[in-house]
Amino acid sequence: MKLSIDNTALAEDFFSDTRILGIVAPVKDYRFCWMLNQAMGCDFRRNSDIEIQLSKKGRQYFFSVYEYREDMSFLEHYIYSNQFDGEYLLPEFRHLDFFWLLKGDEVDEDYIASLQKSIKEINGIQLITELDKDKIKNKIHLVF
Repeated sequence: MKLSIDNTALAEDFFSDTRILGIVAPVKDYRFCWMLNQAMGCDFRRNSDIEIQLSKKGRQYFFSVYEYREDMSFLEHYIYSNQFDGEYLLPEFRHLDFFWLLKGDEVDEDYIASLQKSIKEINGIQLITELDKDKIKNKIHLVF
C-alpha cells in the first residue's frame, strides 16, 4: 500500500485564513525587509526553519522567508522571495519579486487597504496588488 500526502487539503487548510499581496520591488530580500521595518515599524526577520526548498531539474533552490508577528494579536506576516538563481517560487507570477502573506487572524478590507497604502509610500516599491488565492496554481510552494 502506497501512502501519499493530500497536498490539496494541506494547502486549503494552510490558506483558510490568509490574504496575499504581490509586490514588485527590485531589491534584495534583506534590503526589502529592512525598508519595511524602517518605514512601518515592523520587525521582519529571516526564519531559516521555514525557508522553502524546491527541487527542479536536478537542482536545489532555496527561497527565503521572513517572519513578523504582531504583538497583542494572532496575526503573522510572512515575506517570501519569489526568485532564487533564475527559478521562481510561483512561476505564474514571475513579474512579482515578493509575496506578503498575512495569516492567523481575520484581516479586513480596511487593514489591507491601509497596509497597501503604507507599502506604496516606501521609496523603491513599484507595485503592490492583492492576489486571489484561488488563482495561484502552485500555492503548495508557499506552505511551510
